Amino acid sequence: MFPIGDDNSDRHTTPVVNYLLIAANILVFFLFQGIGGNDRFTYAWSTVPAEITSGRDIVTPDRVVVEPITRERFSMPGLQPTPGSVYLTLLTSMFMHGGLAHLFGNMLFLWIFGDNLEHRMGKVKYLVFYLLCGLLASLAHVFSTTAFGQNPYIPSLGASGAISGVLGGYLLLHPTRGVHVIMFSFLVRTVPAFVAIGLWFVFQLINGLGMLGQSSQEGGVAYAAHIGGFIAGLLLVKFFDSGANRDPAQTWMSGRARY
Repeated sequence: MFPIGDDNSDRHTTPVVNYLLIAANILVFFLFQGIGGNDRFTYAWSTVPAEITSGRDIVTPDRVVVEPITRERFSMPGLQPTPGSVYLTLLTSMFMHGGLAHLFGNMLFLWIFGDNLEHRMGKVKYLVFYLLCGLLASLAHVFSTTAFGQNPYIPSLGASGAISGVLGGYLLLHPTRGVHVIMFSFLVRTVPAFVAIGLWFVFQLINGLGMLGQSSQEGGVAYAAHIGGFIAGLLLVKFFDSGANRDPAQTWMSGRARY
């Protein structure tokens, strides 16, 4: 089940902040990360759990990695110096991505679900909510890495934690709003948000529990950040909800669709 749009028939404001967040993520990936090719920038500004828990910048040497099937050898950069405080990476890592697919998936979810929260909260509150959820998601990843003995030197990056917070807030404020999804690779259906987002969260929870205790030396999906961001969104959304622009009726089968 893959979301492709939602019902926006009651939204009458332009989600400027949401558009700017999407633009910032795209700009950082293409301009500063070099479409994923500038590893030194990425390794300097990603969140490294060991740096956050120790409060000090960690620099490691480059290493040579051997691809297990082809036996091809290639150079892998080590952790790079971070200008300023390492705690800044909790913020900067939110605007970087590991590849085009990673960027596309995150921005699609932000495009679909973020505008409705901005419409409901207002621009300033939505921006603070988004950033705070992202920070708490990163801290959840750091805590999980430390508590379960995972490799604390693997950098983490991506907007997924903040967007997970958006999903949590969306679920609480718009549980029955219609979300258009692709099912079984080709069928387009409209389901209530609690189904689409609920299944997404169950997937994150199952995979996150499966990762506990694994100390892989390679990177992967930071499920703890997804779960932490989602829970943060659920807990914080009522504090940021201005009460304006409430759904007059949460009918999920009516209205205009956006794809």
